[in-house]
Amino acid sequence: MSATPESAGPESAIPESAVIAVEVRDLVATVWLDRPDKLNAMAVDFWSEFPAIIESLGTDPSVRAIVVAGRGRAFTVGIDLMAFAPMLAATDSDVATRQELYRKIKQMQLTFTSLADCPKPVIAAVHGYCLGGGIDLITACDIRLASADAVFSVRETRIGMVADVGTMQRLPRIVDPGRVAELVYTGKDFSAAEAAEMGLVSHVYPDVDSLHKNTQALAEEIAANSPLVVEGAKQVLRAGENMSTADALDYMAVWNAGFLTSNDLREALTAHLEKRPPNFTGT
Repeated sequence: MSATPESAGPESAIPESAVIAVEVRDLVATVWLDRPDKLNAMAVDFWSEFPAIIESLGTDPSVRAIVVAGRGRAFTVGIDLMAFAPMLAATDSDVATRQELYRKIKQMQLTFTSLADCPKPVIAAVHGYCLGGGIDLITACDIRLASADAVFSVRETRIGMVADVGTMQRLPRIVDPGRVAELVYTGKDFSAAEAAEMGLVSHVYPDVDSLHKNTQALAEEIAANSPLVVEGAKQVLRAGENMSTADALDYMAVWNAGFLTSNDLREALTAHLEKRPPNFTGT
């Protein structure tokens, strides 16, 4: 189900979904993969509904941080192979069939690019299985946390395909390329402890409850800062990925020339002098 007006806040108009639920609390939106009976496998509707929800939250001023989590026993086992079986089993090799497959892959790529493009910071909270498309999803997030029971895999390799909706492009920016090659070529399972050791996740918590509690706390800590600054930091970090240091510094200078003298900066200084928590408005 989708968010209710009470849970989403007055600014939200979150699209409805039968497989994704949204809860908003203390300026943090939790986007739940909500198909627990199928271990949150990503069926056909997911690929259009998920980015629409993320886009909606990205423009909602009552949301300052987003958490993506899974209900039930797993974060997600990735793509629902049964739902996509007709497309994956197609034997036609005509141009029209290949063009349609190309369009479908591009649409699915945009599903997780919505997380990278979202102006709000996005945290993935992973428990249980995080397989195949789950890796594509979490590598598009800004921060990844896990419970000790989490199991990861670039599972596409083991089902006869190359991961095609983000893992191959984003994972090498997070994890050492040699380690990425090992994970991709083998498709093997690896634990939360291994994911932390290689830098894929920032923290590992002993159980699911502590994972969700600490994820919410981190998101609230982020949301307590100026949304103008946090969104600006995400934009600057992302822009700098493909720039030289000199170009990235120039981009930073231009950004702060435009946004440094904000109401939020004045509020931060005033709050410091008055010894009180700041009340940021994002202006």
